[in-house]
Amino acid sequence: MDMPVNFQQALAKIDIAKIQQAVEDYGPVIEVVRGTWDHATLAEMAEGKLYVSDDMMNEAIAKQIDAQDENAPVTAVKLASHENGRLDITADTRKIGPVELSGTIEEFVHDGEHSYMKYHVRSKNIPQHGLMSWVFSRISLSMAERMVGHIDLPENVPVQVRRNTVTVDFHQVLVDSALGQTQFQGHPLLDMVEIKSATPKDGGILFETELHVPDDVKAALLRMASGKVGE
Repeated sequence: MDMPVNFQQALAKIDIAKIQQAVEDYGPVIEVVRGTWDHATLAEMAEGKLYVSDDMMNEAIAKQIDAQDENAPVTAVKLASHENGRLDITADTRKIGPVELSGTIEEFVHDGEHSYMKYHVRSKNIPQHGLMSWVFSRISLSMAERMVGHIDLPENVPVQVRRNTVTVDFHQVLVDSALGQTQFQGHPLLDMVEIKSATPKDGGILFETELHVPDDVKAALLRMASGKVGE
């Protein structure tokens, strides 16, 4: 069967090498997008609201903590969110056992240049230490840190304690991640999503989000996340 001349001419103009290169370039992007977001999550972020359950966050945290590492000061961390805006954090430490904090998220920012959380501690407790716990509950967190010792996190997650406010800077860990090292159509994946605030609700945290990409890029990302890349 002979092909029409105009079709043959159009076919001759197709640069197969460029198509192959595009597929190779998009391969890593597809893997990162699907490994980071599913279709529902990305759709929620595009709408401006994303609810993440405590179970999901605790599972993600557990994967980052090596409980078998005998040098690790923290063996487990669990979050519990409440409808009144409180976020409870329990950290199991090798030195003094469980440390219980309850407080509010004062700021949660991710805008491409900055990624940090400010957590204001309203109450604290060391349940396995009677007198020490009583003292711990009545002094500022920065002073308590001197008493019980600094709880180190990885070097690329700086933590600053000022009176009863803990600032966690997670910008570098995101920059070093697969998300931070990947671009799609000229847009760094890390810069596509802005997080403006985080509010604890019953059983999870509600994030206020915004996607900073053109509509066609947004649609392409949604297709990647859903596995419908060819559509």
